[in-house]
Amino acid sequence: MGKEKTPRRVAENEAMAKVRMLRTSPQKLNLVAQLIRGKKVEKALADLTFSKKRIAGDVKKCLQSAIANAENNHGLDVDELVVAEAFVGKNLVLKRGRPRARGRYGRILKPFSELTIKVRQVAAQEQA
Repeated sequence: MGKEKTPRRVAENEAMAKVRMLRTSPQKLNLVAQLIRGKKVEKALADLTFSKKRIAGDVKKCLQSAIANAENNHGLDVDELVVAEAFVGKNLVLKRGRPRARGRYGRILKPFSELTIKVRQVAAQEQA
């Protein structure tokens, strides 16, 4: 009787991690996500560690979570992982304001973003 098992959202050789409510604009977050797309995970971690962008630390934490998911939940080999996808989405926008001259109002938008990282296990001969 019971419910059927829910099918996986990613392939058998993939793992995923998602971070919501990152306090930066999607445009700025996408610049950091572009740094790691298609790279091996150890190279991507090194790039994020030495990046000067403020949000790179949160992106690194998400990538480490995807690597841990791949290893612990899906039994993938960490040394053969590649960042298959890293994509950015919009989240809510806080609307704030500031009084301006002559009775006007200056809008201040404080956007939030979300980041999804998928890592894929690729055999060593396919990477060359």
